Amino acid sequence: MSKFDEAITDCKAQLSSINVDCDDKLLSAVAKGLGPSLYNRDANLVAAADSKELDNVKTRFISRKLGVEGPEADAAIQHAIDTIGASNRQKLRPVFYYLIVKHLNKESVYEK
Repeated sequence: MSKFDEAITDCKAQLSSINVDCDDKLLSAVAKGLGPSLYNRDANLVAAADSKELDNVKTRFISRKLGVEGPEADAAIQHAIDTIGASNRQKLRPVFYYLIVKHLNKESVYEK
């Protein structure tokens, strides 16, 4: 099994543990969009308690990639935190981004 397949398996397990149905194609596209950071343990986790981290998610992903700003972006981040669980310290970045994409109905960004 490739490292990418292992990462996807971990993401699917996290989605399953929080009772979220997985769109395999979308999850794979989101994960591929993360590039090499997908394989770096620290970069592959979202530190939801760190405001700088959440600002980066908002500007670099939600604003630049998805084209959403303001309160809608904040609500999407909060939705991802609440869905995964605020106390869960292992928020996988692909899962976090996947939840944001689904919440904002921006799946079309990843369609080719």
